[in-house]
Amino acid sequence: QLHLVESGGDLVHPGGSLRLSCTASESTLHDYAIGWFRQAPGKEREGISCISRTGTISNYADSVKGRSTISRDNANNTAFLEMTTLQPEDTATYYCAAALDVCSRYLEWYKFWGRGTQVTVSS
Repeated sequence: QLHLVESGGDLVHPGGSLRLSCTASESTLHDYAIGWFRQAPGKEREGISCISRTGTISNYADSVKGRSTISRDNANNTAFLEMTTLQPEDTATYYCAAALDVCSRYLEWYKFWGRGTQVTVSS
């Protein structure tokens, strides 16, 4: 079993930056691809980024591409999502999730989820 906890969410002004963290316990991250998702009130959960088991491959949704960086530190059982130039439309609860072997566009592929961290972008 893998337990994930997100942290780093905050209230920021437009143009600001955040680094979100996803820390694992009970088991280790090295067997899992790690995805980041977000869900705004009243909207569907959307995938925004994913990183492969070893960190050699990563992908980003168009909404965050160019201003986000996903990374991982398997030795410390932690994954990260850095976001810059945050805008109000980035306001959401951000989740990390773990999938065996490879990244996927399907939410069902991810077997372990954190409970989320809130990001609010407002003037």
